[in-house]
Amino acid sequence: MATLPSDIAARPVIDNTVEDVVERPPAVLGGFGFADVTERISRVNENRPPIIWWFLLAFSATWMAILGGLIGYLFLTGVGVWGNNIPAAWGFPIVNFVFWIGIGHAGTLISAILCLFRQKWRTSINRFAEAMTIFAVICALVWPGIHIGRPWLPFWMAPYPNQMGMWPQFRSPLLWDVFAVSTYFTVSLLFWYMGMLPDLASLRDRARLRGACIASVAYGVLSLGWTGANRHWHRYERAYLILAALATPLVLSVHSVVSFDFATSQLPGWHTTIFPPYFVAGAVFGGFAMVMLLAIPAREIFGLKEVITVRHMENMAKITLATGSIVGLAYSTEAFIAWYSHNPYEGFTFMNRAFGPYAWSYWLMFSCNVFIPQTLWVKKWRCNMKWLFVVSAVVTVGMWFERFVIIITSLTRDFVPSSWGMYVPTWVDICMLMGSFGLFFTLFLLFLRFLPMVNMAEVKTCMPQAHAHHNASHGAGHGFVDQHEGEQDEEAQA
Repeated sequence: MATLPSDIAARPVIDNTVEDVVERPPAVLGGFGFADVTERISRVNENRPPIIWWFLLAFSATWMAILGGLIGYLFLTGVGVWGNNIPAAWGFPIVNFVFWIGIGHAGTLISAILCLFRQKWRTSINRFAEAMTIFAVICALVWPGIHIGRPWLPFWMAPYPNQMGMWPQFRSPLLWDVFAVSTYFTVSLLFWYMGMLPDLASLRDRARLRGACIASVAYGVLSLGWTGANRHWHRYERAYLILAALATPLVLSVHSVVSFDFATSQLPGWHTTIFPPYFVAGAVFGGFAMVMLLAIPAREIFGLKEVITVRHMENMAKITLATGSIVGLAYSTEAFIAWYSHNPYEGFTFMNRAFGPYAWSYWLMFSCNVFIPQTLWVKKWRCNMKWLFVVSAVVTVGMWFERFVIIITSLTRDFVPSSWGMYVPTWVDICMLMGSFGLFFTLFLLFLRFLPMVNMAEVKTCMPQAHAHHNASHGAGHGFVDQHEGEQDEEAQA
């Protein structure tokens, strides 16, 4: 196998965003071989992290600590420290809950659904997305637990025999959330961990060669005795496929159940049948934007441009454009049905969103989620990492404001004008929102430091050297050969 040369910058780099009807664009650039991929990805965990990583970790950990302190302040003082009040009993806590649940959907889509459809380009980014799913669900689970008003009684939501003979209200969508989100988290965690076993074994073996005792023991425990035997690979691939099949329906079910929190009510603006597909499309839209928001700086900071290529980012941009267009259609459909139904309450709700006291948030949401992503139709902008980063950040902001608009505008102005009110978030609301981002980025930065951020085993399967009929004259280091060359040879022989 080839080793990582010192003049890696001088290796040929080709544009893998150019469509070629003869050869599929390479998944790995720079003329990498198997050993090069292992070396480039493993050194992120083995070497000292760059200064910017420490700066980002300190900043995010500070906000995470602020979140913990404010949760303690909330428990001691009461929910009055929030801006929640009648009629807006649901404020930032539920907005944040729905937002973070949606962020995790791209991870399951990239890992499970694209795996079932045999999309090879997912291999360089699926580990990012899977980790993002786990951390986003953790951030989401914080909010219902502290929003119930009695945070010491969450076990009442679990169905267990008790002396009072009381069972949870199974007809409540809020209880459906408990089961849907907990199932989603469990399957996603198993899927993420299962996919890391071969890479954890690689880090274990490399740590033993370097004499790093603590790292060797830690990775050895986590790798569960993986040796790379044929039996291990057979069981690994079977389990991975089963988990992918289990995770796929969760993409549709989890956020559909979350949308039932709203759609099963009678409140204008919520009582609509479009919410389940609308929420799922919006979740995938916001999730892919977050993946790009994380992957673009990471590939730059840790020098992984040859593994996480421009083509990977372009493909994610295309999915973002498609789902963003679906979200724009959903916005238009909501407004059209409100007019077409001639329901005065629905009609007023959407007029209030567009021209009422919260109109600024509605048009900010519309601009961020519909207008700005349309620039991704242009290939030059779609392949520009700086612009893609800006679009990703804008979409993330827009998707948070989408949940804000849905919840706040409907609650503050319902059927009777005498019950109308205004919602104004307090400094605690804003700081806890920032603290949830701090928790998310702290977990993600620790993941980048201590666990393999790219799936080395799956990336190698996309390289031409992985095929038995690969022409040896190309050499082990050249990663820009047609990866289906072996299949073409078989067809020629037939």
